[in-house]
Amino acid sequence: MQLSEQEIIRREKLNKLTEMGINAFPAEEYTITDTTESIKQDFSENKQVKIAGRLMSRRIQGKASFAELQDSKGKIQVYFNRDEICPGEDKELYNEVYKHLLDIGDIIGIEGTLFTTQVGEMTILVKNFTLLTKALRPLPQAKTDENGVVHDGFTDPELRYRQRYVDLTVNPQVKEIFVKRTKMFNAMRTFFNDAGYFEVETPILQSIPGGAAAKPFITHHNALDIPLYLRIANELYLKRLIVGGFDGVYEFSKNFRNEGMDRTHNPEFTAMEIYVAYKDYNWMMDFTEKLLEFCATQVNGSTESTFGEHTINWTAPYPRVSMTEAIQKYTGFDITGKTEQELFDFAKSIGIEVNETMGKGKLIDEIFGEKCEGNFIQPTFITDYPIEMSPLTKKHRSKEGLTERFELMVCGKEIANAYSELNDPIDQRERFESQMALSERGDDEAMFIDQDFLRALEYGMPPTSGLGIGMDRLIMFLTNNASIQEVLFFPQMRPEKTVPQVELGEDEKVILEILKSGEQLPLNDVKQQSQLSGKKWDKASKTLTKNNLVKVEKIDEVLLMKLV
Repeated sequence: MQLSEQEIIRREKLNKLTEMGINAFPAEEYTITDTTESIKQDFSENKQVKIAGRLMSRRIQGKASFAELQDSKGKIQVYFNRDEICPGEDKELYNEVYKHLLDIGDIIGIEGTLFTTQVGEMTILVKNFTLLTKALRPLPQAKTDENGVVHDGFTDPELRYRQRYVDLTVNPQVKEIFVKRTKMFNAMRTFFNDAGYFEVETPILQSIPGGAAAKPFITHHNALDIPLYLRIANELYLKRLIVGGFDGVYEFSKNFRNEGMDRTHNPEFTAMEIYVAYKDYNWMMDFTEKLLEFCATQVNGSTESTFGEHTINWTAPYPRVSMTEAIQKYTGFDITGKTEQELFDFAKSIGIEVNETMGKGKLIDEIFGEKCEGNFIQPTFITDYPIEMSPLTKKHRSKEGLTERFELMVCGKEIANAYSELNDPIDQRERFESQMALSERGDDEAMFIDQDFLRALEYGMPPTSGLGIGMDRLIMFLTNNASIQEVLFFPQMRPEKTVPQVELGEDEKVILEILKSGEQLPLNDVKQQSQLSGKKWDKASKTLTKNNLVKVEKIDEVLLMKLV
């Protein structure tokens, strides 16, 4: 393993701690009585506290030092005084352990008393400290120059998503996104439970990937010697439970779709689906807008949220626009009664990429997605989808060729999908067979025929309405994040590039030794201190920068060098 200079130094400190009899990774419980939040909420002078957290900064001034401790609730200033920590003759705990063997990022426990500094800052006077974990890698340290500009912040998105543990540590504001995410789940559960509906679990490994038109991930069960699919939706299993006699069931499900990745799609995502017996899609629209108004209030304390340049108002009721009306308004084309060829020709004429695998449903979906979606900023129900787009939906009770389906659009994106559920097993079989015909034409997102689900419908499913919500996308809108990766702790990433192993010569080691403090130094100063000839300096510095061991950047016309 190739170690940076800082990592080598930290391991040397670890060895010294071990030689001193200090376990840098103790096993015993460290009982805490306080947090940064509780201290600030119930602050009183000279109150005794016991807290643990990560050392995030410090300013050592001889026998005294101010530092900053961060726990799960926030940060607080701590004051280390040599004579308070070491009241006797032995000053080793402060002089050696604290000053020379602790590092930024180490996790420590602190016992002390509270006081207020002359500038009014709440502070802990440290009476004793315990090393709980030695950090062997340095945290990224952002610096602010005299103009207030932050340099070297941990802001690169790929690094932040790949190393979320570092992101959460040095960018604590990120944690608020995930706090709000949990609040949203809790709010939705409360809303459903108060309505009397029942939370359930359904299989992730399925013999038939049903409930949506999507490309599945395929795996293999060795004992049964059969292919299995990761769930693309939980719809058909939840409907089986309605057949079995539940009046209302819901599930927060992890779904998997083997499709593209972008700012609004991750191959693994969380959906909520709920099915309620004896209801239709009109009832579900009323239910959905009340649900989202409640969730917005619980998450943000308001029915309004900001997304980019838009202020979204989640207050019910929401406008209702049919898909036919939307396409006619934004393209001038009436899809009513049009043949597949007419739809194909129109889509092509307005610059939409089409191919022979697309049936009527997909062509209409492409036209709406390209030309209409982006116009709906405030929450809007798009209703009455063509039957070709909705293989699990009841035919419209009064409009030929349409179904009782809606999608909820916000800022040009769909966040909810709902139907009056198809419960006629004969009609459902015909719809599945139409999907199979599309599959034979090359549509790899067409639905499979689920014979067991058809058998369940033949036993009788009451009139039912179902709703699906993309939870990741909803929290994006409630936290003002345009990228789905921002609201997932661990989004899917491309494989990490391996760091090449580098053989360093003496010249490179001289430069690293100068930079081992971790400070950003003027390049010319480093060059002078190295005492290398021009040729040797050029070769050594080029090797280090090429292998991403040191970084050179220009600030205010001065070239600066630092360890990566």
